[in-house]
Amino acid sequence: MPPALQTLARSSLVHIAVGFLLMGGWAFFANSGHGLDKAWLPALAQGTISGLLTGILKKTLEMLDGKMSGALAYAVPPAITAGSILALLVLVHKLIGTPELVRTIAFPWTMSTLYAIVYNARLVRDRSAA
Repeated sequence: MPPALQTLARSSLVHIAVGFLLMGGWAFFANSGHGLDKAWLPALAQGTISGLLTGILKKTLEMLDGKMSGALAYAVPPAITAGSILALLVLVHKLIGTPELVRTIAFPWTMSTLYAIVYNARLVRDRSAA
């Protein structure tokens, strides 16, 4: 990979923008059957939440790394972040009246949870190897 592309791939702003576009786009799609007037607010909200949570999720997992050992080190940090993100997504989308609540949050929540599981496992493995 060319150095310029590597730099771009590591950029927090790029990660935030991709999260915003991908998850906001999903929310728009999930709610588009209710008309554009009902789809844009969930898309904007989900895109914003996803963009902001990208960095927060990573930092939270790093902060929790080393606080537990054994199987708990693998399970608890992603469980904490997954539960927190699910609660936030449900709260925000309920407050704004998202018509397709479950469809809207299913994909972003699943992706953030998978990311948390994989990234956390890498943190634990790297710490154990050190």
